[in-house]
Parts: sequence; structure tokens; C-alpha cells
Amino acid sequence: MAKTTCPISRADFRAKAKPMKVEINGVPMMAEVKEFSTGSFGWYLSGKTMIEIDGKTVSVQVGANLTVIGSKELPKE
Repeated sequence: MAKTTCPISRADFRAKAKPMKVEINGVPMMAEVKEFSTGSFGWYLSGKTMIEIDGKTVSVQVGANLTVIGSKELPKE
């Protein structure tokens, strides 16, 4: 299977990517633009929120990486 080619350069990502609003259980959170230590780039979200289960509220920790596919293979600038 062929690898996916990243359609954006690192320079364009750095210059033009913006934080992304993500909603979890109706709670808006912001995923921040990030270059990961692996060499790939995308967005990172970390936080806490509350979720109700059968009338009981539980606290949950949220962690998410949204990685641009193919970005790790781009040349380092």
C-alpha cells in the first residue's frame, strides 16, 4: 500500500495552522497546533471534563493527537 503524501509543507503548516475547536460531550475544548517529537505535526488536546453516567457525574481526562498523515516524512526545515 502506498504511503500518503502530505499536501502541505512544514513552513505552511507553521504559518497557517490555527487552534481547532473540539467538542466533547457538549463541552468545547481547544486543540493547539503542535509539532510532535516524532517529526510529525498536527494538533494536541489535553484537559478534563465531566460526563454523566446513569445520573452520576464522573470526571474524565481527555487526551487527543490529531496528526497530519504523511507529515513525519517531510524534510526538516
